[in-house]
Amino acid sequence: MPLEQVACVEPFDPAANPEFKPEKDFKSRLIMLNRDIVLTEQPPQEFATEHGLHLFTEDTVAVNQAIVFRVEMFEPTEGFNPAKSYKTRLKWRDLAGNEQSKLLLTEPETVIAELLKSKVETAPAAKRAAKWPARGRSGSRRMEGFRT
Repeated sequence: MPLEQVACVEPFDPAANPEFKPEKDFKSRLIMLNRDIVLTEQPPQEFATEHGLHLFTEDTVAVNQAIVFRVEMFEPTEGFNPAKSYKTRLKWRDLAGNEQSKLLLTEPETVIAELLKSKVETAPAAKRAAKWPARGRSGSRRMEGFRT
């Protein structure tokens, strides 16, 4: 499975679905770009370290730094009031262009700062622009054709 397809990694809680009885001891859920789920035996922290993902320690959720995320403040509504006090909605687009999201306990300002910081730290060093030979007082090559 290509890492480019992984949007984020979160802890897997087998008690959340008592009817699902896996043979392996899964520790994490990989949430793919299209919201498909893949289970892994690695804890989120270990998976994040091994694959270069950014880990939000408060949530124990790691995100793929190659994905473009939007960050929004989350406020519960009458129709959707989760038990946990989520503060942030992390959004991304799947391969079909549909919007997907993940709720986080981490403050939106912290999420933005950490995502920006991790982007800067992992950005490749900028290459120096190739310098053209100096043309001196005669001007550019483009202008040479107009001189008599």
